[in-house]
Amino acid sequence: MKVTIVCVGRIKEKFYKDALAEYEKRLGKYCKFEIVEVADEMTPDGASAVQEEQIKEKEAGRILSKIKEDAYVCALEIAGKRLSSESFAEWIEKAAVNGKSSLTFVIGGSLGLHSSVSERADLALSFSDMTFPHQLMRVILSEQIYRAFRIINGEPYHK
Repeated sequence: MKVTIVCVGRIKEKFYKDALAEYEKRLGKYCKFEIVEVADEMTPDGASAVQEEQIKEKEAGRILSKIKEDAYVCALEIAGKRLSSESFAEWIEKAAVNGKSSLTFVIGGSLGLHSSVSERADLALSFSDMTFPHQLMRVILSEQIYRAFRIINGEPYHK
């Protein structure tokens, strides 16, 4: 199975890069894992709702261009469905059993996701009502994907 995280913006902090490299290494045992970054748009201070929508639309075009047509897509959204780690593992396993060989997770930029990305998603997933920096969310998501594969394979994991 191929697992891709498509995300807006670049990671600059070494500690995030190190954490992601560690999960990429660990996930290599279970899947082909990659992170694809797309450019973010600068949001001017005091941007209007129209400007924010235009920014999200530009970012959405970049995101959607990186999603394969046959990919099973999970968009991270505050208003999405909440799953336990076990239920998340079941979702991934069910996708594999149903012949989905490509899973794509999407993390938007600071303004969130445009509706066109949400509409493309097979699942909208929420980790919390809280807002997290999108760089940190990559690490959290990578850890949960790793944990899901451990659960699927009946391997120990911390509860």
